[in-house]
Amino acid sequence: MQPRNVWQAMSRTGFVLSSWPWRSAAYLLTGAVTGAVALVGIVVSAVAGGVLAVVLVGLPLLVLTALAGLPVARVERYRLRMVDADPVPGLHRPPAAPGLRPWLATRLRERATWRELGHALLFAGLLWPVDALAVTVGLLLPLSVAATPLLMATAGDGREAKVLKQWTVTDWPAAFGVAALGLLLMALCAYVLGVAAGARAELTRLLIAPRDAELDARVTELARSRVRLVDAFEAERRRIERDLHDGAQQRLVALAMTLGLARLDAPPGPLADRLAKAHDEAGLALAELRELIHGIHPEVLTDYGLEAAVADAADRSAVPVDVDLDLPGRLPGSVESAAYFVVREALANVARHSGADRAAVTGRHRGGRLTLEVRDDGRGGADASAGSGLTGLADRVSVLDGRLSLSSPPGGPTLLRVEIPCERTDRPAPAAPCA
Repeated sequence: MQPRNVWQAMSRTGFVLSSWPWRSAAYLLTGAVTGAVALVGIVVSAVAGGVLAVVLVGLPLLVLTALAGLPVARVERYRLRMVDADPVPGLHRPPAAPGLRPWLATRLRERATWRELGHALLFAGLLWPVDALAVTVGLLLPLSVAATPLLMATAGDGREAKVLKQWTVTDWPAAFGVAALGLLLMALCAYVLGVAAGARAELTRLLIAPRDAELDARVTELARSRVRLVDAFEAERRRIERDLHDGAQQRLVALAMTLGLARLDAPPGPLADRLAKAHDEAGLALAELRELIHGIHPEVLTDYGLEAAVADAADRSAVPVDVDLDLPGRLPGSVESAAYFVVREALANVARHSGADRAAVTGRHRGGRLTLEVRDDGRGGADASAGSGLTGLADRVSVLDGRLSLSSPPGGPTLLRVEIPCERTDRPAPAAPCA
């Protein structure tokens, strides 16, 4: 398995003869050059912006100075690939709208922008001289020692050579002995270059993309992707409901009407009996399809909101249900759908398992949170993990950062509580249809 970074490479044999020492040297050398360029750019833009700020011309230059960390961080992400194969993701959010003004507003409000500016200032003021020093000590000095015979043959006319400008070599055996010492120093300094490059890479990663921030970004993106999946799932449910309502249901209605007319026109006898049976079966199929459509995604939820949908579910319940909801306005579609199906499943469990005489559904929206409670006066002892159907609903609520809790001691009562953070939409809730 190939090493992913210079630290892994140094822990294996053959590091000295691999490409990693040269990659480390290239990383440090390009760091020295990049840091010097960044220093000149930041100083020039800051000084020019400060001088010209009195006539407002320098304000854009000061803004560019504040954003100087962005290009520096981008270059650093590319340079890190020399010594670290793990990518360094950007932590910047996309702007809310296209255009320069929203982009600037987004960038200037982000913590990542100011973190990268701090890295650019540290890089331009301190880190690039360290890179240059590491390259000098770890590469240039051993190379100059190893090149003593070449220096003696060229600059010294075969008579002498200066070693590091300090010692003079006057014969060839000594020159080759110094060259051998230089090769040994190069082998040792390969690790010096690796340590320096690895430390610089870790510091850069810490400054522009710390591991915890990267993890937070991944968790945030995962949560967003889960919400997008929930929205797509709800949209698909509504599409199926519309297709069944406008397609198959209408065809069954037409079939039932046709069979009914044929039944009226048929003379008494076996044919009339068969038509009557077919008409009844079509009616039963139509009733089952309507229940299926209502179970997939009730139209009243889409048209009139959660309050009307819960009232409709209470009317359909076999156990009398008192409904007390205070939900002005509409909630996000995914929240309304999740809350409705939790209430419907809870009422179905009350009717099937609780032996309750009465149930109650209450709900409020306060402080940016929707809270729903379903109570019954049944025998209790319910367990959400025992196949009651609430486990999947709890997972669905958790996708919306909500919580579902169940309290059902033996003997009752049973309380199911749902909390989902959400904000009301701007649309007012329309009046519920008349019964």
